[in-house]
Amino acid sequence: MSQSIETPDKVDVFLQELATIQQSGSKRIALLGSRHVPITHQNLIEVMSYALVLGGNRLITSGAIGTNLAAIRGAMRADPNLLTVILPQSLDRQPQESRTALDKVMNLVENHENNSLSLAEASAACNLEIVSRCQQLICFAFHDSHTLLQTCRDAEEQRRVVTLFYFD
Repeated sequence: MSQSIETPDKVDVFLQELATIQQSGSKRIALLGSRHVPITHQNLIEVMSYALVLGGNRLITSGAIGTNLAAIRGAMRADPNLLTVILPQSLDRQPQESRTALDKVMNLVENHENNSLSLAEASAACNLEIVSRCQQLICFAFHDSHTLLQTCRDAEEQRRVVTLFYFD
C-alpha cells in the first residue's frame, strides 16, 4: 500500500485555492486568451465576463481581438467601472477592431515603453502585470499558445488560482 505524503507547498496551494473559491466578496479576476477564437467561443466568453462582472467581480484583461475583446464587451455591458484593460503597448499600436471598443474603456492602461518590443515580448510583460493585479486567472488557449501557457505557469508561481481552458 503506497501512501502519499503532502508537501507544505501543495497544502498551501490547496488552502489558497479553497479560500479564493469560498470568498463571498468580489474578486479581481484576470481573463486572457488567444486572438484566434471562433465566434461561438467568443460569445461564450462574453457571457462569462458579463456574469462575472454582474456578480460584482473586477475583471482585468488586455486589448487584443478574440478572447480579450469578447471579455471587454461582456464586462462593458455589465458594469464598465469594474473593467480594467492593460495594453501591451500604446493604444495606437492596437488593431482597429480593438480600438473601437477600447475607446470606451474607462480604466485603460497603456504601456508606451513597450512600443519598441515585439508584440510577443510586450504581451508577455503585459500578462505578468495583469497577473500581479489579480487573485484568479481564467485563460483560454491552444496547446501551442506559448505566451499564454507561460502566463499560467507564472500565475501559479504567484499562487493565483488558475483555470485553463483549451480550444483544441
